[in-house]
Amino acid sequence: MFAVDTPSSNNGAVPWAGAVKIAERLAGTYPLFDSYHRDALIAEAVPLVAKAQELVEAETGLGSVGVPTVEVVDRGRWVERNVAFFSMIVDATITEPQGLVRKIGGPLVAAETGALLGVLSRRVLGQYELVLPSEDAGDTIYLVGPNMLAMERAHQLRPAEFRMWIALHECTHRLQFMAVPWMRDYFFEMVTSLAAATQSDERRLTRLGSEIRKASDEGRPLLDESGLLGLFANDDQRLLLDKIQALMSLLEGHGHVVMDRVGGRILRTQKRMSGLLKARRADPRMAAFMRLTGLEMKMRQYELGEQFVLGVERLSTWSALDVAWTEPDALPTLAEIESPETWLRRVS
Repeated sequence: MFAVDTPSSNNGAVPWAGAVKIAERLAGTYPLFDSYHRDALIAEAVPLVAKAQELVEAETGLGSVGVPTVEVVDRGRWVERNVAFFSMIVDATITEPQGLVRKIGGPLVAAETGALLGVLSRRVLGQYELVLPSEDAGDTIYLVGPNMLAMERAHQLRPAEFRMWIALHECTHRLQFMAVPWMRDYFFEMVTSLAAATQSDERRLTRLGSEIRKASDEGRPLLDESGLLGLFANDDQRLLLDKIQALMSLLEGHGHVVMDRVGGRILRTQKRMSGLLKARRADPRMAAFMRLTGLEMKMRQYELGEQFVLGVERLSTWSALDVAWTEPDALPTLAEIESPETWLRRVS
């Protein structure tokens, strides 16, 4: 475990230390990470990411932004960094917690966040951490060592190829945020606005009853791809959710196409690794959990985003995607993600 300060709420609304404890209990450990395998992964991580960065810069044409910091982390460290991110966003929007927000809402948010991150910490392979407005965060790519080692062993993967393949994906995400000047601020503005809009509201219980009746009358599931957040969201919040989903679909789809395309040229086992990862995302044992939390939306982002990127290339050219990086208004909407020809007509 890496020693870091435990995130805490500046206003006391959410007991983030409790979220960390819950997540770490669920995260568990992987024995091989406490062996020479970890040292070998740490030794190769920096040159591996540097090479991947060079390859994705050439593939995407998004420009050169140097190399990031690289950390090989255990599940606990990954949890702590993500709790720090959530606490920064949520605490910034709850300035004077009162009543139900303090007594029920805060502990509930901490418990749900901890449970979610605890489960995800056993599956995530890598992550690019954005440059956050805090002193202890930076331009960093995390490789979650226990999970990478576990997947390599379970599927008899070639470590050098699998690690490069993961690095390609994370380096592509890094370019999306570092080489596109406005992307980072745009992303944080949307996330912060959504967090501010979803502060505890006693009227949500009334809306929930209405939604239950409406879903029943229409014969559809109560929880859609946006999960509990979408269930409690009002119309304005759903518009924000749609914009965030559209953006993440583009970024995830673009990242997946780039990792497969570059990997297909330099990695002999790329096709098998891609198949394994897609099968892993479709694991039916995770389906109910994903629908409850809204991660079903995340899983569909890979599929829809990849189809959008390949559709734009098929209908026009690979370089046509460059238009999406010019300004926020040029990003595809959620409807356009499923209709690349509509986006091309709008921005041509």
